[in-house]
Amino acid sequence: MFLTAVLRRARIPGRQTIGKHRLPRFVSEQAKQNMIRRLEVEAENHYWLSMPYMTAEQERGHAAERRARAFEALKAAHAAKFPPHRFVADQLDHLNVTRKWA
Repeated sequence: MFLTAVLRRARIPGRQTIGKHRLPRFVSEQAKQNMIRRLEVEAENHYWLSMPYMTAEQERGHAAERRARAFEALKAAHAAKFPPHRFVADQLDHLNVTRKWA
């Protein structure tokens, strides 16, 4: 129960946190400090993003070689886990033991 309703015996109709006649939400010092901290972080991010390290021409293909090497390493890792090829001739070679015509 809210303190206002107890002290003044005034009733706010319906849900007290939403709607046209709601109790105001008070802003605490901690909330103010958190908001200021978030705004400072956002300003710093904006500052660093406004000055790119590379130009657009330098950035266009700078990671292509690294991505190609990473992809080749990934393919090699998958190939290493793959079992070696098996051939039908090797599987059925034991049937050639009793061949009379060869």
